Amino acid sequence: MSDSRGGAASTRRRRDADSTRAALLKAGAELFAERGYDHATIRDIGERAGVDAAMIARYFGGKAQLYIAVLREEMGDDIPVDILDPARMRHLVDRAIRRGPSPIYRVTIRPHDDPRAQAASRAELHRRIVGPLVARLAADGVDRPQEKAEVLTAAFIGVLTARASGAFDRLPDLDADDLTSLLLELLPPRH
Repeated sequence: MSDSRGGAASTRRRRDADSTRAALLKAGAELFAERGYDHATIRDIGERAGVDAAMIARYFGGKAQLYIAVLREEMGDDIPVDILDPARMRHLVDRAIRRGPSPIYRVTIRPHDDPRAQAASRAELHRRIVGPLVARLAADGVDRPQEKAEVLTAAFIGVLTARASGAFDRLPDLDADDLTSLLLELLPPRH
């Protein structure tokens, strides 16, 4: 015989957990959009969500995993289009200009300190960028589609990261339209 109070308490805890998770996703999305990944602190996300910042680790594993969860929420069930699609590239360039390079891009430059964040970022990089590009290149009959997709992805992310680095004179001045146009001129695979 089950205790109805236990069932109600369990349902309440689930609801509380769901609302806490939703509040963290919403606060994370807002702060990542406003400040970028680097400047959105775990503490600020917790405060905006109205919960203890430690809940980020409990529900997501860490800040990088929360960021990836936010991206997945934004994307919904959509299957990513490859970066050689002009609209997709423009969207990604614009996002990088507004928010800075994401942890998904950073995994290409240096590993995250947390192995779970590293694995999640790498998996998301392949799901969102590399995988769709491999599929396009393979469908187009391009030789070595995996290798070429990885090189194109590295070049694309390198440009976006370099733009934010301050190492170049003109690159930071390019808006999303100009940068997308230049990237599309330089990146298309040659058969």
